[in-house]
Amino acid sequence: MNEKILIVEDEFIVANDLRLIVEKAGYTCCGTADSVAAALELISKHKPTLVLLDIFLKGDLTGIDLARRLSEENIAFVYLSANSNQDILEAARATQPYGFLIKPFRQKDVLVTLDIARYRHEHSLEARLRRENALQQVFAQIADAPGDMEEKLLKITTALQPYIPFEYVYMDMFKEGLLLDKGFSFLRTGFDTYESIDAAGLLEITGLSMKQVKEMLKGYAPCSDLTFFNNDDFTRHLHNLPLKKQLAHTLQLKSNLTLPVKLPDQRPFHCCFFSRKPDAYTADCIDMFNRLMPSLIATFNQILKATAAVQKKNAAGKPDNIAAFEGIIGNNHRLLSVLDHLTQVAPLDTVVLILGESGTGKEQIVNAIHQLSPRRNAPLVKINCAALPAALIESELFGHEKGAFTGAYEKRIGKFEQAADGTIFLDEIGEMPVELQVKLLRVLQEKEIERLGGAAPIKVNVRIIAATNRNLEKEVAEGRFRLDLYYRLNVFPVQLPPLRDRLDDVPALVNHFIKVFSKKTGRNITGISEQALQRMMHYHWPGNIRELEHFTERSMLLCKGSIITDVQLPESEGFKPSTSLAGNDRIKTIEENERDHILAVLQKCAGRIWGEGGAAEMLNISPTTLSSKMKRLGIKKEDVK
Repeated sequence: MNEKILIVEDEFIVANDLRLIVEKAGYTCCGTADSVAAALELISKHKPTLVLLDIFLKGDLTGIDLARRLSEENIAFVYLSANSNQDILEAARATQPYGFLIKPFRQKDVLVTLDIARYRHEHSLEARLRRENALQQVFAQIADAPGDMEEKLLKITTALQPYIPFEYVYMDMFKEGLLLDKGFSFLRTGFDTYESIDAAGLLEITGLSMKQVKEMLKGYAPCSDLTFFNNDDFTRHLHNLPLKKQLAHTLQLKSNLTLPVKLPDQRPFHCCFFSRKPDAYTADCIDMFNRLMPSLIATFNQILKATAAVQKKNAAGKPDNIAAFEGIIGNNHRLLSVLDHLTQVAPLDTVVLILGESGTGKEQIVNAIHQLSPRRNAPLVKINCAALPAALIESELFGHEKGAFTGAYEKRIGKFEQAADGTIFLDEIGEMPVELQVKLLRVLQEKEIERLGGAAPIKVNVRIIAATNRNLEKEVAEGRFRLDLYYRLNVFPVQLPPLRDRLDDVPALVNHFIKVFSKKTGRNITGISEQALQRMMHYHWPGNIRELEHFTERSMLLCKGSIITDVQLPESEGFKPSTSLAGNDRIKTIEENERDHILAVLQKCAGRIWGEGGAAEMLNISPTTLSSKMKRLGIKKEDVK
């Protein structure tokens, strides 16, 4: 065993006990430290593979401060703490540790936690290397493929989307941010759709003239470092960059990562990524780009050499995996971020833990992961841990032999064996009895099960996806969920946003459900009135998408015509009826409703299409799409009063 362990603990007795435990188990203890400063010296000298890290240390800095440094250097760490309350667990989780030990701890607890930390670190490294190797292959394929420069650059940025999230990106061969002559700019408008924005589009977005833009760029020097700015740092960064500031304000951008690429002939090539998330970029992004830099330089250089002329096009082809997301409706950036993460993790065998409130669509996410994985042609077996009695769940999962217990008249194959070479989905994992959690942990560790009454273990090859609407950190703190199992499952957590945080997706979801139920029931319901839709968009939907689905079905059953005009929403604190479009109950065709809706929104926005508070943003469509709809529906500027 070559692992070197550093112990950072300010209590000498505890530190010494830990040293004896790890050395007895065959690890090498490269030292103990009682402060962050002392720990940094030992880290620089010995380069440990894993750190046991107390949260409260001597001096002004804490273990959490050191954890950030360890993350930057890709060193695994496990927290030590005398506290197990919710606040400590939340603070620990924010730094993404590889484990957590609560004092006082037994020797067995220490060794199990170290084993889990090693497993997670090794797999995260392996997964990262596979992802980056795959990206390099994609870059090479893009560079060699036919197409103009704009098409190739868009394909590169979309390939990076799961790893470097962005809503807007621009690339410029001379001055970062100029975009007036030799630049390319893409605005994300859906999971697989991007809008190409040229210089004229940039001027329209920002509401600036060419003269104003040139004035803003006087004295501007492009950033020469690979760096990022989040939230408040981004706001300060924009202080002396008026053009970028205007762009960020218009598109509601809150973070930025700048990637300068110096080509072999010394030409600068700048890529600037922007996100609406305030904390989109991390030191991991910088590390990844540093590792990918040789491949990026070669790719950009090859594209520039192979492309003699730039031909502007607006469309980008759909990725091959788009069919996997059928049934997942919406274009809110929080949902798109989740889909990006799925494309990143689905091809691997990594355990996925789906978190979110009840009704947020966890099962659809599971289906997508399975369809995007190499196991797509093998079974996807689903089991609801909350729906099975505790006495039956073990037999249901692992199976039993004939005569294993009273009533076992024949051999039963469990869900894990049924899912051979495929995927098993453990829904409501937080409801699993503690005594069964131990057996599930063994499956994760040993890749084998035992049938009830069986004589020997059975090897299983399955991918595990778990989901819960419970706060597992709280369940761990209160002793209802095993800490070691939590860390085994929490390798790749996916947090689904509640519907109240993506209300702009309500119209698309309602129309989807109307189509589904019309086909199912044979009723000719073609749409919903604007007033009814606005009322639904001002409700907080505590039951999330499931509640919206059932409510839409009920409204269709009560509908007396072909258009839903009346919705009876529950009275609640979260419901605020809209009055902006009241008095428009006349049943119209879908095109008439669409025209009236666009006109009403344009009037509310004083005719403004682009930018923050513009009609395109309110309608959750791209500005060019809105312009096309206006032309098709005969809407002119003079129609907007």
